[in-house]
Amino acid sequence: MVSNDVEGMVTLTERMVHLIGQLGMPIVEVAIVLQRRISSMVEPLQAWANEQGVELEPRVRNPWPLDEGSEEGATSAFTLDRLLDHVDADRMDILDTLIRVTLQEVDADLMHGILALRPWEHLVRTQLAAADGPGRLFSPLDIPDDF
Repeated sequence: MVSNDVEGMVTLTERMVHLIGQLGMPIVEVAIVLQRRISSMVEPLQAWANEQGVELEPRVRNPWPLDEGSEEGATSAFTLDRLLDHVDADRMDILDTLIRVTLQEVDADLMHGILALRPWEHLVRTQLAAADGPGRLFSPLDIPDDF
């Protein structure tokens, strides 16, 4: 069972790396997709945990903390509305569909799905925190070779 979970998460990672690279997806678009997808998975899992009287681990329930030295929340005159006017909704839908379909294909439960996406979220948040202006938000996501 564990082997299948690992293989499924490897499949998800490989597909995401390929698609994000092929489309040259900007950091901000990947961030929006991940936030929506993770939120849609955490909410029902949290509801289930509450019903069962179970406490979810913080690494499942919350975004992983950024490394020291990262400064999240850089200020900018670039408003959220203006930011959303410049994203490619079709490209974001493609990534979201790939994630959703792959998680279904590998039969990932909510917890494993969330844990597979948390490293991506951490990578994206780290790069967002390092953004020194709105232009950087639209730079392609930099995926390390060992990711």
